Amino acid sequence: MVGPLEQPSIRGRGADHNPSNRFERIHLEDDPEFVEQCRAARADNFEGAVPSPPTLLFDDPSRAILSTNESPDVGFDVSLNPYRGCEHGCSYCYARPTHEYLGFSAGLDFETRIFAKRRAPQLLRAALSRPCWSPQVIAIGGVTDGYQPAERRLGLTRRCLEVLVEFRNPVAIVTKSALVTRDADLLGELAGLGAASVSLSITTLDRNLHRRMEPRAATPERRLAAVEELSRAGIPVNVMVAPVIPGLNDHEIPAILGAAARAGARSARYVMLRLPHGVEALFEAWLARHYPERQAKVLGQLRDVRGGSLNDSRFHSRMRGRGPRAEQVHALFNLSCRREGLSTKQMTLSHENFRRTRNEQMSFFASEEELR
Repeated sequence: MVGPLEQPSIRGRGADHNPSNRFERIHLEDDPEFVEQCRAARADNFEGAVPSPPTLLFDDPSRAILSTNESPDVGFDVSLNPYRGCEHGCSYCYARPTHEYLGFSAGLDFETRIFAKRRAPQLLRAALSRPCWSPQVIAIGGVTDGYQPAERRLGLTRRCLEVLVEFRNPVAIVTKSALVTRDADLLGELAGLGAASVSLSITTLDRNLHRRMEPRAATPERRLAAVEELSRAGIPVNVMVAPVIPGLNDHEIPAILGAAARAGARSARYVMLRLPHGVEALFEAWLARHYPERQAKVLGQLRDVRGGSLNDSRFHSRMRGRGPRAEQVHALFNLSCRREGLSTKQMTLSHENFRRTRNEQMSFFASEEELR
């Protein structure tokens, strides 16, 4: 099987190969003829890159749409993800291993095999109509981005927002996409009730780094423009410096927060790079291909904040890291937030205006039958 460093870079993709699925005993090997074509393309085309494989959309037959968690490290208990897999293709994405539960790889499969939960709005309506539903914040985008490219065609996230507006249930959006501004009307209506916020993830202001690291996500300029547009619409915006990668983008923290504050962001948070399961090898291969001169430095500093390893899955440390270097990042972030007037506290959203009409309660059983 061809190793990741032997593969040519693929234009517009964060991963360049498909590592084996940790749950599967059988794996695929590249066709030798394809390998030769790739090597030829590496020498002759696009500075060593080959054309990107197409993105394929599949229907996800899920019969439930809300997921719960008990993690003390995240600011929500319930989340909704209309898509599995993410075409943004971020090289570092901690959600990549979730594709292995579907029998796919955490590598190229994760960003080219997208599952759409086309019944998400109906499933959400049924869930909120249940008498046992206790109104609370629903996070959209906590795993995969609800505003990835497929959303332009399918509109699943918007239709879910329409349900949330109808019920006046609070929502917190996390995204890297400027497409979120399309839904400023719905988010603004909820924000008027203190029931909506948007977190824009801005990892870097360096266009070259962005292009290599987050190949199909919005450019830094477009994300800052989205912060400004949402802020003008009265929607509270938080900026996530996520992930912070020591030795690669940590020095950009003050500049990112300054640009975000000027665009109208109210608060900011950060997350240290996480490399669960196969993401560790994928990220190492990405570094070796795109930044070989920095690889040793970045991996060494990651080990400094992860107790000698490249990943630490323990609660209370996985999001921030530990040790002197992690403390330096934390201090730099807090100092920059104070200088820019940005809050570092979690936004509090209201569910006081939640409503469940009699018609919605009466239609619950019909909805259940329809979803079978």
